Amino acid sequence: MGGSGSIREIDDGLSDLLNLPADVAELLHGDTGAETEWGFRAAWARTYLKKAGLVDNSIRGVWALTPEGANDGGVDPKELVREVQRAQRDRKKAEPRDKDVDERTEGDWKDQLLSVLKSMDPAAFERLSQRLLRESGFIEVEVTGRSGDGGIDGHGTIRLGGLISFNVLFQSKRSTENVGASVVRDFRGAMIGRSDKGLIITTAGFTREARQEATRDGAPPIDLIDGELLADRLRELGLGVRTRVVEEVEIDEEWFASI
Repeated sequence: MGGSGSIREIDDGLSDLLNLPADVAELLHGDTGAETEWGFRAAWARTYLKKAGLVDNSIRGVWALTPEGANDGGVDPKELVREVQRAQRDRKKAEPRDKDVDERTEGDWKDQLLSVLKSMDPAAFERLSQRLLRESGFIEVEVTGRSGDGGIDGHGTIRLGGLISFNVLFQSKRSTENVGASVVRDFRGAMIGRSDKGLIITTAGFTREARQEATRDGAPPIDLIDGELLADRLRELGLGVRTRVVEEVEIDEEWFASI
């Protein structure tokens, strides 16, 4: 993959290498349905590889091999776990407050948020989607939510550069199961003649087939917002998610000594 990739690209690549059956790859982890069991285990693998200095990730969510990782001929999983655990123990002894936040810790708040979203009334989740689009720069956002409308829950207009406008139809799915390709196809069918842009927002995820269908050649593309991306966007916009900044105080002993 050229030494780097997004989480989705890496997980799909690993799934292909291991020839994972679709029912195994889409099996959900735990009761929240926030992610697949496969994604959960792959995230832990990335965390351990990062702690071992073999991979790293950017703030944009791109993971890449470090020079050590690129030159490594392979790792012994059990020995890798032991090395990471030893390093963690040594770090805690040297510094009581461990500042290292791994990928799984980052996901704790997302699990809680997605659990709240999945317990919302469907109409309330549609209003939340409306607010999300408005806060993201859409105008004239309206929730229609008519039954028998091919899954279309509303529409809005996004203007690019103050010059070009696009009408966007959206669907909100408060779901605990990953959205399949049939949902994407039905939504696209309902879009025909009404809009060239579509958006599906869900509290769960999308199957690989659904993502492929969304970008199928010769068909109007449909943008997909899964639970992970939805949680990130709500946090960025401060919609129902507050981020506390803890002030850290350090004493500069050299400054006092220089007086």
